[in-house]
Amino acid sequence: MSQSDPTARGSMRVFVIGLMSTIVVVGLALVMFAITRAVSPTVGPVDALANSDNACVTCHRNSTPGIVEQFGHSTMATASVKCEDCHVVNVDYPGAVAHEGTYVLASPTSAMCAKCHGTEVAQYNASRHGLPAYVAVFGTEGLSQNLLAMYEAIPEGQYAPDKSRNAIAALEGPAITRFACESCHNIGRPALDESVGQCQKCHLRHEFSLSQARHPETCNNCHIGPDHPQWEIYTESAHGIAYATSGDTWNWDAEPGTLTVNDFPAPTCATCHISGFGASGTTHDVGDRLTWYLFAPISEHRPAYQDNEVRMQNVCRECHNAEFIDNFYTDGDTLVAAINDRVIESDQIMQPLKDQGLLTAAAFDEPIDFTYFELWHHWGRTAKFGAWMQGADYTQWHGAYEMLSDLAELRELATERLDAANNPEVTAESSGG
Repeated sequence: MSQSDPTARGSMRVFVIGLMSTIVVVGLALVMFAITRAVSPTVGPVDALANSDNACVTCHRNSTPGIVEQFGHSTMATASVKCEDCHVVNVDYPGAVAHEGTYVLASPTSAMCAKCHGTEVAQYNASRHGLPAYVAVFGTEGLSQNLLAMYEAIPEGQYAPDKSRNAIAALEGPAITRFACESCHNIGRPALDESVGQCQKCHLRHEFSLSQARHPETCNNCHIGPDHPQWEIYTESAHGIAYATSGDTWNWDAEPGTLTVNDFPAPTCATCHISGFGASGTTHDVGDRLTWYLFAPISEHRPAYQDNEVRMQNVCRECHNAEFIDNFYTDGDTLVAAINDRVIESDQIMQPLKDQGLLTAAAFDEPIDFTYFELWHHWGRTAKFGAWMQGADYTQWHGAYEMLSDLAELRELATERLDAANNPEVTAESSGG
């Protein structure tokens, strides 16, 4: 076929016209996209304080602009909550300081939060995050009668050894604990007005973001390390892997009480322990769905643990079938019993030393004290947490294995000390005396 063939010329003309049309359409689309971007800036979160003439806002836009920016984008500001609602108090209010012609609390107490969030504060006060967290470090000395009664009404209140200050914190001293123990345990610190707790430990001010409080990294602030490595366990679990690989697509701002697997295809810390999910309602009592005192040296069931179990299993059932859940709980209970046995064994190793007065009266002044303590406080707890949160490595190598190692060391240390006490002449001969 020659190039002068009419059919060939017609086909070429159609191809050229089609190509030109495509170029023109794409070009127009690019021009319209550019114009749209120029005249329609990206819409961000609404600043509820953008036009505010409130005296606090006006002043703090200059002195602490970051705080105003955070609060302006919060749901509290959107709900017309003012700075004064949380900070301003009467002149005789405990902890009040003079400020710009009025009196304020620099850090609002949970009593301020309770004005709007009474149920949440009451649940919080009954939880491990309340006074038990504070007493675990500072003891009950100095608590008023009202606070002491509140503490003793909380199930965890029975686990303060002799209601005395934590021996390690006392040895380290405030120069260290200010940046260590207190940083987490002050979540249950009593305020001067005798309200308890620091809500801002979880709901970071001044945005008080629901999404932020639901993210597991928030809990990571405290639930980390050798004695309670919940964060590390979560990240190695199937739940944590799901969060790490697809959590950016989850509905973090879903309305409370409406959460489903469509919002959270796998759980976070909040989903299991706090959020309303499935047939279980929202709670700020983090022990409300737990069956064991896993943090204790020898774990016991919590009061009414069967009810707690039902509430937790309501959450589990949104993803797992009944057979899986029943088997998991049976196996978890069996592991707790096995870990308890290891701790009881350590007590039995140490008892003859106590009976014969072969241990010093001071706490943590010799190596055997640390081995005995770490066996349950680090490795026993980690094994239990690892099992219930499905972190195999922490159950095994950071838990059960370390317990076996410490038991072997305790046996050797105890035997040496008993032999030295009961056979002093043999000890003297072996030492060349």
